[in-house]
Amino acid sequence: MMRAWNIASPLTIIIACTLGAGLLALLGEWLMDERAPGPAAIAFSDIPGWEKDDHKSAFAAFRRSCERIVAVDEARADKGEDSKAPHPLKSVCQAALALGSEVEFSAARDFFESRFTPHRIQGKATFGFVTGYYEPELNGSRNKTERNFVPVYAVPDDLVQLFPDTERAKRNHEMTAGRKTAEGIIPYFDRREIEQGALEGRDLEILYLDDWADAFYMHIQGSGRVALEEGGHVRLGFGAKNGHPYTAIGKSLIERGAITRDEMSMDAVRAWLEANGQGARKLMWENRSYIFFRELDQTEAAIGPVGAQGVALSPRRSLAVDTSLHQLGTPIWVNAPNLDLHGQEGFSQLMIAQDAGSAIKGPGRGDIYWGSGEKAGEIAGATRHDAEFILLLPNSGSSAS
Repeated sequence: MMRAWNIASPLTIIIACTLGAGLLALLGEWLMDERAPGPAAIAFSDIPGWEKDDHKSAFAAFRRSCERIVAVDEARADKGEDSKAPHPLKSVCQAALALGSEVEFSAARDFFESRFTPHRIQGKATFGFVTGYYEPELNGSRNKTERNFVPVYAVPDDLVQLFPDTERAKRNHEMTAGRKTAEGIIPYFDRREIEQGALEGRDLEILYLDDWADAFYMHIQGSGRVALEEGGHVRLGFGAKNGHPYTAIGKSLIERGAITRDEMSMDAVRAWLEANGQGARKLMWENRSYIFFRELDQTEAAIGPVGAQGVALSPRRSLAVDTSLHQLGTPIWVNAPNLDLHGQEGFSQLMIAQDAGSAIKGPGRGDIYWGSGEKAGEIAGATRHDAEFILLLPNSGSSAS
């Protein structure tokens, strides 16, 4: 079990002295587990494919995270909360912002190489694993009709958050939110109860979709772009979770013998759902977790879906991570030599930790954001590959100068 922050083991003290307090903050509770080896520093020349990557694209994604990190820290200082330690990436982010938004390939590469040191996550030979996610494109309506009847709900006012949403992977076995009642906080309605009408009549409907499975997949992905029957589009982002643990229905299908482990993919699960009517509804109800959404305003919607860090996601550059172990904004190199779904041989490039997910748990676990639409969904659904993870941790004393 991970130890609390206020308990320092000998291993933690050694690593803190070696990496520095800022890096310890970046690595979170991972280093409080005495069984987990600390990340090992390596050279950039040891990163497979480093020199071939598009560092300009990676820098643009990193800069989006930096804008958020610096803005949050400055807002906290304005409120008189500057006694708290600044974000461990703040100074290097200030340096990134000082370079401006138009940074060429060589300058971007120089920035990463001068400000960071790569650290390989250690463990067994096949240590890491990546999956993929995307933004679904769906059909719906502002009004409930015979065709569009599946509600998408905003966050209810009686939902009480017990832990930050960024901890939902770490606490997936716990109740992370509850329902406020006169008798106290109790478990919130689960997926089945909500879909059977527990929230009807409360004016929480943002819009209506035309398919239960489409809605379910949007819940898993955490966002969606909806083409309205009345015309135009709406972009929906994660609002909150009902607090129940996330259950992977793919695992249930494997246990039933409906799909083999080797055949398992997002498309295989979707095909089973489409072929099994009411049985599909019951299977989806096994995942008691339910997501409430928010409608992005026009400015946000024009940029793209928003991740857990509060910044727009960049296709093939944004990575969902276990945020109890990794700070959002951290650059992470992902090397998945057998992942060739993007038209090239293997996948080796710099990603930025900008999102979280209930199923993303562990230091060597990540979810690649592939983009929006059907093609991105096909790639995301087939992404289940061994991978190596290399963290870029800021050099001690890195500043804006």
